[in-house]
Amino acid sequence: MSTSLLQRPAAGERTRDRVSDPVFQAFALLRVGFVVAPILFGLDKFLDWLVDWRVYLAPEINDLIPGTAHQAMLAVGVIEIVAGLVVAVRPKWGGYLVAAWLGGIIVNLLMLGDHYDVALRDFGLLLAALALARLATADERRSTAADGSAR
Repeated sequence: MSTSLLQRPAAGERTRDRVSDPVFQAFALLRVGFVVAPILFGLDKFLDWLVDWRVYLAPEINDLIPGTAHQAMLAVGVIEIVAGLVVAVRPKWGGYLVAAWLGGIIVNLLMLGDHYDVALRDFGLLLAALALARLATADERRSTAADGSAR
Protein backbone atom coordinates (compact mmCIF):
# COMPACT_ATOMS: atom_id res chain seq x y z
CA MET A 1 0.00 0.00 0.00
CA SER A 2 1.50 3.35 -1.00
CA THR A 3 1.33 6.57 0.97
CA SER A 4 -0.83 9.43 -0.23
CA LEU A 5 0.60 12.89 -0.68
CA LEU A 6 2.62 13.87 2.40
CA GLN A 7 1.40 11.12 4.72
CA ARG A 8 4.14 9.47 6.69
CA PRO A 9 4.60 5.80 5.80
CA ALA A 10 2.67 3.44 8.07
CA ALA A 11 4.37 0.48 9.68
CA GLY A 12 5.60 -1.86 6.98
CA GLU A 13 5.61 0.75 4.25
CA ARG A 14 8.92 1.82 2.86
CA THR A 15 10.31 5.32 3.22
CA ARG A 16 11.23 5.04 -0.46
CA ASP A 17 7.50 5.30 -1.31
CA ARG A 18 7.34 8.68 0.40
CA VAL A 19 10.61 9.90 -1.07
CA SER A 20 9.43 9.05 -4.58
CA ASP A 21 6.23 11.10 -4.10
CA PRO A 22 6.45 14.33 -6.18
CA VAL A 23 4.55 16.33 -3.53
CA PHE A 24 6.98 15.27 -0.82
CA GLN A 25 9.87 16.08 -3.17
CA ALA A 26 8.49 19.60 -3.71
CA PHE A 27 8.13 20.04 0.05
CA ALA A 28 11.69 18.82 0.64
CA LEU A 29 13.16 21.06 -2.07
CA LEU A 30 11.39 24.13 -0.71
CA ARG A 31 12.37 23.28 2.85
CA VAL A 32 16.05 22.83 2.01
CA GLY A 33 16.06 26.00 -0.08
CA PHE A 34 14.46 28.08 2.65
CA VAL A 35 16.86 26.74 5.26
CA VAL A 36 20.04 27.24 3.25
CA ALA A 37 19.32 30.54 1.46
CA PRO A 38 18.29 32.66 4.46
CA ILE A 39 21.19 31.34 6.54
CA LEU A 40 23.72 32.06 3.78
CA PHE A 41 22.27 35.50 3.05
CA GLY A 42 22.19 36.22 6.77
CA LEU A 43 25.84 35.25 7.18
CA ASP A 44 26.75 37.41 4.20
CA LYS A 45 25.31 40.46 5.97
CA PHE A 46 28.33 40.10 8.27
CA LEU A 47 30.84 39.39 5.48
CA ASP A 48 29.62 41.47 2.50
CA TRP A 49 31.04 38.92 0.05
CA LEU A 50 28.10 39.07 -2.35
CA VAL A 51 27.33 42.79 -2.19
CA ASP A 52 27.48 45.83 0.08
CA TRP A 53 24.05 45.19 1.60
CA ARG A 54 23.68 48.76 2.88
CA VAL A 55 22.83 49.93 -0.65
CA TYR A 56 19.60 47.91 -0.41
CA LEU A 57 18.28 49.80 2.63
CA ALA A 58 15.77 52.50 1.73
CA PRO A 59 16.74 55.88 3.26
CA GLU A 60 13.24 56.24 4.74
CA ILE A 61 13.68 53.00 6.66
CA ASN A 62 17.24 53.88 7.65
CA ASP A 63 15.91 57.13 9.13
CA LEU A 64 13.29 55.24 11.19
CA ILE A 65 15.61 52.71 12.81
CA PRO A 66 18.29 53.43 15.39
CA GLY A 67 21.94 53.08 14.50
CA THR A 68 23.72 52.97 11.17
CA ALA A 69 22.78 51.16 7.97
CA HIS A 70 25.58 48.68 8.69
CA GLN A 71 24.13 47.91 12.11
CA ALA A 72 20.70 47.50 10.52
CA MET A 73 22.13 44.98 8.06
CA LEU A 74 23.72 43.04 10.90
CA ALA A 75 20.29 42.85 12.59
CA VAL A 76 18.80 41.77 9.27
CA GLY A 77 21.44 39.05 9.06
CA VAL A 78 20.52 37.72 12.48
CA ILE A 79 16.82 37.69 11.56
CA GLU A 80 17.55 35.83 8.32
CA ILE A 81 19.63 33.21 10.10
CA VAL A 82 16.89 32.70 12.68
CA ALA A 83 14.28 32.42 9.90
CA GLY A 84 16.32 29.69 8.20
CA LEU A 85 16.65 27.80 11.48
CA VAL A 86 12.90 28.08 12.14
CA VAL A 87 12.23 26.59 8.69
CA ALA A 88 14.56 23.71 9.57
CA VAL A 89 12.74 22.95 12.83
CA ARG A 90 9.16 24.06 12.09
CA PRO A 91 8.67 24.47 8.33
CA LYS A 92 5.02 25.50 8.70
CA TRP A 93 5.80 28.50 10.90
CA GLY A 94 9.12 29.12 9.21
CA GLY A 95 7.44 29.35 5.82
CA TYR A 96 5.10 32.04 7.09
CA LEU A 97 8.00 33.83 8.84
CA VAL A 98 10.07 33.85 5.64
CA ALA A 99 7.05 35.02 3.61
CA ALA A 100 6.48 37.92 6.02
CA TRP A 101 10.16 38.78 5.96
CA LEU A 102 10.17 38.76 2.16
CA GLY A 103 7.11 41.02 2.22
CA GLY A 104 9.12 43.52 4.26
CA ILE A 105 12.03 43.26 1.86
CA ILE A 106 9.69 43.90 -1.08
CA VAL A 107 8.27 47.03 0.57
CA ASN A 108 11.81 48.25 1.27
CA LEU A 109 12.87 47.62 -2.35
CA LEU A 110 9.81 49.40 -3.74
CA MET A 111 10.55 52.39 -1.50
CA LEU A 112 14.15 52.34 -2.68
CA GLY A 113 13.17 52.30 -6.37
CA ASP A 114 15.38 51.04 -9.21
CA HIS A 115 15.24 47.49 -7.82
CA TYR A 116 11.87 46.42 -9.20
CA ASP A 117 13.42 43.30 -10.74
CA VAL A 118 14.68 42.15 -7.34
CA ALA A 119 11.32 42.97 -5.75
CA LEU A 120 9.56 40.84 -8.38
CA ARG A 121 11.96 37.96 -7.76
CA ASP A 122 11.37 38.26 -4.02
CA PHE A 123 7.62 38.18 -4.65
CA GLY A 124 8.13 34.80 -6.36
CA LEU A 125 10.12 33.64 -3.35
CA LEU A 126 7.33 34.88 -1.06
CA LEU A 127 4.86 32.69 -2.97
CA ALA A 128 7.24 29.72 -2.67
CA ALA A 129 7.56 30.30 1.10
CA LEU A 130 3.76 30.31 1.41
CA ALA A 131 3.65 27.07 -0.61
CA LEU A 132 6.17 25.54 1.82
CA ALA A 133 4.01 26.55 4.79
CA ARG A 134 0.90 25.06 3.18
CA LEU A 135 2.70 21.81 2.30
CA ALA A 136 3.98 21.59 5.88
CA THR A 137 0.42 22.13 7.14
CA ALA A 138 -0.80 19.29 4.92
CA ASP A 139 2.01 17.09 6.23
CA GLU A 140 1.01 17.82 9.84
CA ARG A 141 -2.65 17.05 9.17
CA ARG A 142 -1.89 13.81 7.37
CA SER A 143 0.46 12.73 10.15
CA THR A 144 -2.20 13.46 12.76
CA ALA A 145 -4.83 11.55 10.76
CA ALA A 146 -2.46 8.62 10.21
CA ASP A 147 -1.74 8.42 13.95
CA GLY A 148 -5.48 8.27 14.70
CA SER A 149 -5.33 11.49 16.71
CA ALA A 150 -8.02 14.12 16.60
CA ARG A 151 -7.43 17.02 14.24
